[in-house]
Amino acid sequence: MNAIANRQFRLAARPEGAISASDFTLATEPAAEPGEGEVLVKVTYLSLDPAMRGWMRDAPSYIPPVELGAVMRAGGVGVVVESRDPKFAPGDRVTGALNVQEYATIKGKGLTKIDTRLAPETVWLNVLGMPGMTAYFGLLEIGAPVAGQTVVVSGAAGAVGATVGQIAKIKGCRAVGIAGGPQKCAYLLELGFDAAIDYKNENVHAGLKQHCPDGIDVYFDNVGGDILDAALARLAMHARIVICGAISQYNSTSVQGPKNYLSLLVKRARMQGMVVFDYADRYATGAMEMAGWMAQGKLASREDVVEGLETFPDTLNKLFRGENFGKLVLKVAAG
Repeated sequence: MNAIANRQFRLAARPEGAISASDFTLATEPAAEPGEGEVLVKVTYLSLDPAMRGWMRDAPSYIPPVELGAVMRAGGVGVVVESRDPKFAPGDRVTGALNVQEYATIKGKGLTKIDTRLAPETVWLNVLGMPGMTAYFGLLEIGAPVAGQTVVVSGAAGAVGATVGQIAKIKGCRAVGIAGGPQKCAYLLELGFDAAIDYKNENVHAGLKQHCPDGIDVYFDNVGGDILDAALARLAMHARIVICGAISQYNSTSVQGPKNYLSLLVKRARMQGMVVFDYADRYATGAMEMAGWMAQGKLASREDVVEGLETFPDTLNKLFRGENFGKLVLKVAAG
C-alpha cells in the first residue's frame, strides 16, 4: 500500500490560560501501516469537548495527560481503509479515540462499529456517543431523578446539557436549563424544557427562585463557578448534585471552589463527581435505549459542525467562548 499523507495536530506546549494556536503544531507524516490486530481509519468527524482542555495539563486526573509532541487526543468517527483485525473490514464505519488527524492507526479493540442507517455519523459523537453516555449515566445513576422532581442543568444548550434535560422530561421530571443568550434559551424550550434561564442577561439566583419554587432536587453541573454556587443556594432536601464539568474554570490558573457548600449539610444533599469511562461496559445498553427514544421522537440531537482540520485550535476555543450551539464537531473529511 502506498504511503498516505496524514496531517495531524500535535501538542507543542501546555496552555497557560486560554488555548492558542501556538500550543499545537500541524505536522504531516505518512499514516502508519496497520500491524497485527490494528486498523487504519480515515477520520471523517472529530468530537471537540471541554475535557480536552484538562487533558493538556500535566496534572493528576482520571486519565493521563497528552504528552508534549503527541497527537492531540480526541474521539472521532471514520471509515476503515485497511484492517488486520478480522472483526473489521474496509468500509466499516467506526468510532473510537482517533485523535486530531486525518488517518488513525489503532488497535481494533479500541474501535466500535456504528450503524449510520440508525443515525448519522455526527449523532454517534453526540447523543449516541460520549456526551450522550455522560448525560444518560450521570443523570440516571448519580442524579437518580424521580418523576415530579425538579432537575436543573447548566450548560444546557451544549451536548451533555441538552440531553440531560430531555432525559429528565422523559422520566417525568421538571427540567430547567441554564444557558447563555436568548437563542439558546429559546432552543431549550423547543426541546421541551419547562424553563430556561439566560445567565448572560438574567440574574441566575432570581431565575432559580422563580422556576424552582420548591428547590432543586437534581443539579447537573457542567460549568462550576458562580452558577454552581447559585444552584447550591436553592437545593431541596436530599438533593443530588452531579459534578460533570466546570467549563467556566478550565482556563483559570486557580480554580474557584464552591462557596455555598454548607448547603450540602443543611439539606443533607450529596455532591458526586462523574466520569463517563466508569460506565464503558454499559454504553451499548445506554445507546440502545436512547436510540429508541430518538426513533420515538422523544430525544433530539443537535450538532454544530465546523469544517476543516486546519481550523482545530480556533474551533476548539468556541467551547470556552460559549459560541457553539449544540455538540461541537469538526468535519475532517467526506465519508
